Amino acid sequence: MSNWSLLLSFSLVILAMLVSKKEKLLLEKDLLVGSIRAVVQLVAVGYILKFIFARNNFWFTTALLLVMVLNAAYIAGKRGEGIKNSHLISFGAIVMGLIITLGALIAFRAISYKPSQAIPVSGMIVGNAMVAVGLVFRSLKQTFRDRREEVEVKLSLGAPPREAAFSLIRESIKTAMLPTVDQMKTLGIVQLPGMMTGLILAGANPLMAIKYQIMVAFMLAGAVTVAAYVASYFAYRGFFNEDFQIVS
Repeated sequence: MSNWSLLLSFSLVILAMLVSKKEKLLLEKDLLVGSIRAVVQLVAVGYILKFIFARNNFWFTTALLLVMVLNAAYIAGKRGEGIKNSHLISFGAIVMGLIITLGALIAFRAISYKPSQAIPVSGMIVGNAMVAVGLVFRSLKQTFRDRREEVEVKLSLGAPPREAAFSLIRESIKTAMLPTVDQMKTLGIVQLPGMMTGLILAGANPLMAIKYQIMVAFMLAGAVTVAAYVASYFAYRGFFNEDFQIVS
């Protein structure tokens, strides 16, 4: 792809801005700023990755993964506003999802801990885990608000907080997992996912691209499940005080 072709593709953003202006959506500025930020951020990341790939250093790779996790935890933590220690819970859940999933792939020799492999794969894991944690927080806040009386009745009958909130915890985990499950069902039929498309565009054998995409699908299912599970079972505690009462 030439720089000129890339520049011409910006006309699609202009089209979106024109629609926004015509329909008075007031998104023109956001679209422009978002496009500029995307370009600047991606160019910066490109140079950083070029530097790290050239050195193939364990510590550089690990440091970049830590930066990714910290940013994801901060963003997901904001979804848990009002939940005690939401940022810390986000960090722990995302780290667990990353360590277990990435560790399994390395142990199974699907990938190696080289920056050219570990960083892109970890980016997908962290990004999806971040979304899952955000969905957990949103689901817990909604269900505790809507089903407060149900939980209080169980508490009054002597149930401990975990038992009283069990159905809400289960629902939050399920809510976080459903988008990934639905995505797996539509792979190859409704959509050609990013990794597979990228490899094919780069000239890779389609069958090899499919193998990698299958690995990614399994990987994300595991990462999302771990992150959602950890986040749910730590976050629900923030809805109760020391006297086993639901906090306002």
